[in-house]
Amino acid sequence: MNRWLLKAEPADYAWERFVADGQTAWTGVRNHEAAANLRAMAAGDPAFFYRSLKAPAIVGTMRITRAAYPDPTAEDLRWVCVDAVPMAPLPRPLTLAAIKADPRFADLALVRRSRLSVVPVGEGHWRALCEMAGG
Repeated sequence: MNRWLLKAEPADYAWERFVADGQTAWTGVRNHEAAANLRAMAAGDPAFFYRSLKAPAIVGTMRITRAAYPDPTAEDLRWVCVDAVPMAPLPRPLTLAAIKADPRFADLALVRRSRLSVVPVGEGHWRALCEMAGG
C-alpha cells in the first residue's frame, strides 16, 4: 500500500464539497509526473487532502477507491484520474508553514516539489504528519 497527498484549490474543489459529495473522480491533472503518481495508485491507498493557495494546509484524509483510468475531462487519452472518498478531517489542519518548519519533513515531496499536485508520502512521513495533526 502506498500513501499519497493530492492538492485541490478551494475555489475548484473544497474539502467541504468533497465531504458533501461523498466521492469524486480526481480529474484535471495535466502534469506528467503527477499523472505517473496517479497511475501508481491502487484502490485502498490512503491519501491526504491538501488545500492549496490561501492558507495552504493538509485538512483531511481520503481513500482511493478506483485505480487510474482515462480522465473524461481530457481530450488526450494519456491523462488519467482516480476515484476517491473522504475519510475524516484532521483534528488540526497542518499548515504548509508548520510542515516546512519541522526538520522531519525536509525530504517530503510536498516540501521538495511544492508545485506538484499529486505526491507520494512515505509511511514514516504519514505517521509523523498524523501525529502532528493530533490524530
